[in-house]
Amino acid sequence: MVFNKNDTALVVIDPQNDVLSEKGVSWGLVGESIRENNTVENLERLFMAAKEGDYGVFISPHYLYPADQAWGFGGAVEKMMLESKEFFRADPLSLEGFTGSGADWLDRYKPYIEDGKTVVVSTHKVWGPQTNDLVLQLRKRQVDKIILCGMLANLCVESHLRELIEQGFEVAVVKDATAGPRHPELGDGYKAAVVNYNFVANAVMTTNEAVGAMR
Repeated sequence: MVFNKNDTALVVIDPQNDVLSEKGVSWGLVGESIRENNTVENLERLFMAAKEGDYGVFISPHYLYPADQAWGFGGAVEKMMLESKEFFRADPLSLEGFTGSGADWLDRYKPYIEDGKTVVVSTHKVWGPQTNDLVLQLRKRQVDKIILCGMLANLCVESHLRELIEQGFEVAVVKDATAGPRHPELGDGYKAAVVNYNFVANAVMTTNEAVGAMR
């Protein structure tokens, strides 16, 4: 893939405390994978490179509200998220209690996200962008190519990858700017994701490769 700021954007999924901070509710499942990949640092390098190169940056966040606690069914990790109140916000129309919460951005990313240029799309509710306006926002800016990163590797990132490919985008996944959960019964989500990236994505890159390609 060849990147150009006129048709390529960085899409970052869930750069939020609950999955990237040691104090987040999911750290016990994802912390080891994050450390091995240097995920936190690599995401910042991608933010920095995109801003320096004047690439569009889009955030696809995950929020769960009190109304979502009434869901009557869900997969194993959906249930874990609801039970632990991952990405929880008390009110969809209020930011009271948001700052510093598990749903808030990791502090080191705030200068990149809150610069008045980054596009924060509406929340995705399970894993993929089918329930938010990411595709619309990309199309309206004539973005055809996507550099994809964020959390979690085998859930939201893989689901975004599959939908964006189906929507006709050319997608490169940055494999060390993500991480996955490790569960004693469910398995290693990161390893599963990387196998599927290799089958599905138009390119699978390291952060070094992606940063170099944006220059």
